[in-house]
Amino acid sequence: MPRVLVQRFRVSPEAMDVNGHVNNLAYLRWMQDAAIAHSAARGWPVERYLAAGTGWVVRSHFIEYLLPAFAGEELCLLTWVAGLRRQSSLRKFLFWREQDRQVLARAETLWVFVESASGRPVPIPPELVSAFEVVPSEEDVLAPLRAGEVPGPTSAEGTP
Repeated sequence: MPRVLVQRFRVSPEAMDVNGHVNNLAYLRWMQDAAIAHSAARGWPVERYLAAGTGWVVRSHFIEYLLPAFAGEELCLLTWVAGLRRQSSLRKFLFWREQDRQVLARAETLWVFVESASGRPVPIPPELVSAFEVVPSEEDVLAPLRAGEVPGPTSAEGTP
């Protein structure tokens, strides 16, 4: 079970905006898909949340775009849990281009754990907390990248 989920993918032409680079909505979709995949890899697939009558909602997103990405490029999306509080979790993301060893974007999402029926925040249960190892420092994620070590599976083209 990876503490940092790594997904490799090729950027599809459908992800482009009118300026010819990746649309910001594609980044958000990739982030959400990676968060769901990481949770499933840690033993918490969507079905488990549904059975428990709980789930996650987004309180906020932040994305810092550093360099553009283009159709056909191979990227890595890395995600990890950077913090857990009583009713929320901070998840971070890095978009990495292995070819030139550049961070293209960094992002974070603040997720709030809620009861599905009411939509109200509830405490994160201990078994969910214990499923994730908190990685507090981005440098812990960047150091292996800089050393040329990028573990993780390759996923389908255009879909991290």
